[in-house]
Formats: sequence, structure tokens, C-alpha cells
Amino acid sequence: MTNYNQIAGQKIARIEALSDGVFAIALTLLVLEIKVPVAEDIKTESELLHSLAPLLPKFLSYFLSFMTMGIFYTGQALQLSYIEKYNRDLNWTTLFFLLIVSLIPFTTAFLGEHISFKLAVGMYWLNILLLGLLLYIHWHCAYTNKFISLEGDALKDIDKAIRNRIIIAQCLYLFGALLCFINTYISIGFIILVQLNYAFAIFSGRIKKKAKA
Repeated sequence: MTNYNQIAGQKIARIEALSDGVFAIALTLLVLEIKVPVAEDIKTESELLHSLAPLLPKFLSYFLSFMTMGIFYTGQALQLSYIEKYNRDLNWTTLFFLLIVSLIPFTTAFLGEHISFKLAVGMYWLNILLLGLLLYIHWHCAYTNKFISLEGDALKDIDKAIRNRIIIAQCLYLFGALLCFINTYISIGFIILVQLNYAFAIFSGRIKKKAKA
């Protein structure tokens, strides 16, 4: 009789559909933490304008988390596009990855409420660290089980690119988190810059252009 653990979790399409759903819900929950100012307390245009000031930290943490989720969604989608087989271990690695994704709305709300506290930045960084760690384990597991649809030099190049991107990004996130001991806004600003670079290849694109020139 075939062992259950050998046949479970082999449908990649199901885990892709679940991932899309979890990311969609988590992205929606992010904006729900931004509450509209109470109209009863506002009598003039000036008061309305001033009522937006307390929301600025929430908008900042919202943008930070939207970028975070966008980057990890893209990273997971990239890995899945090269994985042609799946198993129980990969399935559960992805489920735990989605568990951490679902925590982002909480750590975002916590950061928005306590943006001047180092602990809030530290909790958010821990969220990012766990996401990166599980994404790395996911790829490593698929690679060691030979579930990747590539071979030879192409496989080596893709493997190196994915691993290096995760490792370098996590090092930069750690540096950004440590900046909270100087100022939490500087810390968050640095992390956002890292994310913008990874999303749009701002600095790496310029380096490639200079190399070609």
C-alpha cells in the first residue's frame, strides 16, 4: 500500500489558488486599519486637515506592508513557476509561509500604532525574516528533491539568483531594522527604499546600464 505521506500535497494548482486567496485577503485587511476621522469632532476645514495628521504613521506602515506583500507574492510566484512537482513537505512549507503572511496585517497595525517604538519595528522585521526564511526553505526543498523544471547551467543560474536575492534582501532588512536604534522613521524609510529597489530594480538597473556602457 502506498504511504499517505508520499501521495499527499501534490497538487500545485491548489496551493497556488490558496496563496492567491490569502494574499488578496491580507492585502485588503491592511487598509481596514486606516480609520476615517470621526465627522462629529470636525467642524472646519482646518480641523479636518489636522485630523489626518495622526493617520500618517498608519499610511506609512500601510505602504510598507503593501510593498512587503507584493515582493513576497512575486517571489513565491516566481518559485512556483519553475517547480513542476510538489510533495507534502513543500505543501506544508507553503502553508506555514501563508501563516506568516496572514500575520502582516497585525504587525502592520501594531507598527502604525507604535511607530516610534523599537519593539514595533523589531516585530515587523521578525515577520519579514520568517517570510524570507520559509521562502528560502521552500526553494531549497524543491531543489534538493529535483522538482525544478530546469537542468544544467540554466538551473544553476536560476538557483543562484533566487538564493542570493533572498539572502541579500534579508541582510538589508536586518540593517534597516537595526537603524531603529537611531530613529524608527529612518529604519522604516530604509526598508521602503530596499523594497522599492527590489520591486523596480532602481539601483541594479543603473548598474547594468553602466556595465554595458
